[in-house]
Amino acid sequence: MKLALAQLDIAFEDKSTNKETSKQFIKQAASENVDMIFFPEMTLTGFSMNPSYIGEDNNETIEFFKEMSTKHHLSIGFGYVEGTSHSKNKYKVVAPQGNELVDYAKIHPFSYGNETEFYKSGNEIKHFNAFNFNITPFICYDLRFPEIFQLASKTATLITIAANWPIDRREHWITLLKARAIENQCYIAGINRVGKSNGLTYSGDSMIVDPLGNIIGSLYTEEGLVIADINQDDVIAVREKFRFKDDRKEMLYYKLYNK
Repeated sequence: MKLALAQLDIAFEDKSTNKETSKQFIKQAASENVDMIFFPEMTLTGFSMNPSYIGEDNNETIEFFKEMSTKHHLSIGFGYVEGTSHSKNKYKVVAPQGNELVDYAKIHPFSYGNETEFYKSGNEIKHFNAFNFNITPFICYDLRFPEIFQLASKTATLITIAANWPIDRREHWITLLKARAIENQCYIAGINRVGKSNGLTYSGDSMIVDPLGNIIGSLYTEEGLVIADINQDDVIAVREKFRFKDDRKEMLYYKLYNK
């Protein structure tokens, strides 16, 4: 699969401007024969705690990306806010001809940034199959919780993390992405934004990490695409060669958690 990550400078709460930026990224990805492109968290708005304004009951963002997917013949992952009340921070992937492949609600809203005051938590890990990969999407703060990655990687061979992750915690982002790839023996794709917004600065550092923890594509502070060819056979080979996941003692962990 030829995978692209779109690292963009999101105009805060400005869907019209961000649609135009997204169109250019999608057009470029299509010209490079990309199979699937992923965008950051809350793609058309940035990380806003104003769901009554940016939240949607009319599927505006979904319909926009469906149209782009069909027009340019590639699958697209994007973040959006579902609902103007009782809202959820969500991530959806669509395919040409209007197919919806997955719709994930962020399990861990970012309490440190007051996200828990405005967004309801999701309670499911979602998977979908595309281009010979089993793929699981997560969102930003989810990256700090390894348990859900271990559960996902029982089947997932690619896990994505769409984010608005500030530069102040840049080293955490890079370290955790590599750790999740190593721990789960799968590809990890971290899709972050750049620029300044609402008092925060973002470094990007969008990257694709292979099952051994090697960064095979990345981009620092500028807008652009990270593109790499990835192969599920590489995941299978790594897992067959070093079967350390077989040595996990999950029932023991469960008992210890409950003590």
